[in-house]
Amino acid sequence: MPAFFFALDAQRGGRLRHRPGLIEPPGSHYEAGMSIWDRLGDFIARVSSSASSGVADVVEAVRTVFSGDPDLRRRVAFSVAMIALSAKMAKADGIVTQDEVRAFQEIFEVPPSETRNVARLYDIAKRDIAGFEIYAQRMAQLCGSGHANCMMLEDILDGLFHIAKADGLIHEREGQFLHRIAEIFRIDEVHYEAILSRHVNLGAADPYVVLGIERGKPFEEVRKRYRKLISDNHPDRLIARGLPQEFIKIATTRVAAINAAYEMIERGLRHV
Repeated sequence: MPAFFFALDAQRGGRLRHRPGLIEPPGSHYEAGMSIWDRLGDFIARVSSSASSGVADVVEAVRTVFSGDPDLRRRVAFSVAMIALSAKMAKADGIVTQDEVRAFQEIFEVPPSETRNVARLYDIAKRDIAGFEIYAQRMAQLCGSGHANCMMLEDILDGLFHIAKADGLIHEREGQFLHRIAEIFRIDEVHYEAILSRHVNLGAADPYVVLGIERGKPFEEVRKRYRKLISDNHPDRLIARGLPQEFIKIATTRVAAINAAYEMIERGLRHV
């Protein structure tokens, strides 16, 4: 099992605490004891034994195995993308810290019975000779809507930022990795800067950057943008996009930043 997942296990005192979330969603699959990783487990075990297999095989499995259940497929796709791209980011940076392990756990907790399968996927991604750009392209095809600034792909980028910043700073290689991921995901510079501003302390955050709106726009447009962001980040919307329950807690930080930015703009205009 890769060291990353030994660390996950060690932080739970030798076992991972089971907490049902979207990685093991409620409903027929969960009640039957079939989590997403149970269903992918045999396939992951098979491809992990082949040196020539990689992310393309895993992506195709997600595409076909879950073709009849779009909601479950989104949940699986998000988890696969986060684990695979986390592995590629760790490879680019060369270091996985304990803080980053904890940040990973904050996105989703892996049930004990599934740790080995998740570790296999992480290991497949890390040892795959394919570059991270290929991974990002595959994940964009799997998770994305096909449009620029796809919300689910922004969620994945947000999760990667959450992991990267966990040790107190985003290292140069991590920053380059994240910016390139955004380009491949077709996340434009305005949206990228908005995500970046929530994670990196660049001094006093520009509230217009946080909201992703041009400075000088009428307040009515600012309010409209603010309401859209709050709506997009409602827990029901996040769940519908396939995010694990744990990620919703992280999203509260996102909403807090959005609220603070809006209030700052509102106060500033009130005193003009």
